Amino acid sequence: MAAEATPATPPGPVTRSMIMAAGQGHGTATAYQPIIDTARGSIVGYEALARFPGYEQTNPEAWFSAAHRLGLSAAFEAATLRGALSRRPALPVNCFLTVNVSPALLLTDEVQAVWAEQGDLGGIIVELTEQTPIDSYVELEPALHRLRSAGAMIAVDDAGAGYAGLNHLLAVRPALIKLDRELVRDIDEDPAKRALVEMIGVFAGRIDAWILAEGVERAEELDVLVALKVPLVQGYLLGRPDTGWSELDLDLAHRMVARSRDTGGATMRSVLETCASAPSTRAAADLFAVQPNLRRVVVIDDHRRPLWIVDAQHADLGVVSAGIRLNLDTPLAEALHRALTRAEGQRYDPLMIIDNAGRYAGITPMDRLITATLGAAGQ
Repeated sequence: MAAEATPATPPGPVTRSMIMAAGQGHGTATAYQPIIDTARGSIVGYEALARFPGYEQTNPEAWFSAAHRLGLSAAFEAATLRGALSRRPALPVNCFLTVNVSPALLLTDEVQAVWAEQGDLGGIIVELTEQTPIDSYVELEPALHRLRSAGAMIAVDDAGAGYAGLNHLLAVRPALIKLDRELVRDIDEDPAKRALVEMIGVFAGRIDAWILAEGVERAEELDVLVALKVPLVQGYLLGRPDTGWSELDLDLAHRMVARSRDTGGATMRSVLETCASAPSTRAAADLFAVQPNLRRVVVIDDHRRPLWIVDAQHADLGVVSAGIRLNLDTPLAEALHRALTRAEGQRYDPLMIIDNAGRYAGITPMDRLITATLGAAGQ
């Protein structure tokens, strides 16, 4: 079982004797991070992550790197797998468990013995990690077939990064595709990332797979993933790895359900984007000064109602765009019609979106509204 995907650090204090002890089941532990269904706002699974008590400051990846360097990978990974699966009988009802395995170790006797001990693997998702690049999955196919025959499902880690490219997705045909956390980070501020996630979503649908976005740390990222209909998410915002079975914050659960309920319809909810807000034009100018990549800021009043939009070029001059305000549930076609009736100089300014209480919810750029409206009309 691999560690949570974080940048590797030098092995440091990890020694041969420590690896050998861990391979015998000593000095290791497992933390479980919740996986959330965005449509239902509930926990549907947990990812098992290796931990090493007393060495919390050492990246867990360092242990796996040291085991590989010392030629002890198979026994070490088998031991962490056994630890992860030891609590399988206590797994909450209707939840699955994901365990991480290096593809290069799938065929080893040590790892094969772990699967044999488990027998039925229903409810287990075996996640192929990126620790050791694999040139071809042909040799792994028998092992993958046995896992599927025993009831397990296969996941590919870090889609969109490293060796887990399209060729490998096509070769494995996984049941679960995990998006690389770099695709998730600041997705609310990057249209290109949103487009790529949408494309992976289309591919996943064609091969009957789920998408899981990991590394969700901000509510704005979560909102965009829900709007993009990403079915599964995990990250520190939703629950940190813990030795027990973490529960989901009710406010976050309600937030997801409320936003996912109407994203299937052709309304402004489906094209909502996050945009920074500030209480004044001066405060907006200050934001631009400390965040040079910021393109625009919405100025809001004391009741969180949007007043106008300020862009980086004109913030210091106090030049604002009054824009128009549209409700989250406004149909796309109606929104486009209203937007195009504006004065010529403002016709393509972003739209300010509000909830039923008039509070600021986000913005919608005109290019995205036009594209979505044409798409809805063609369905």
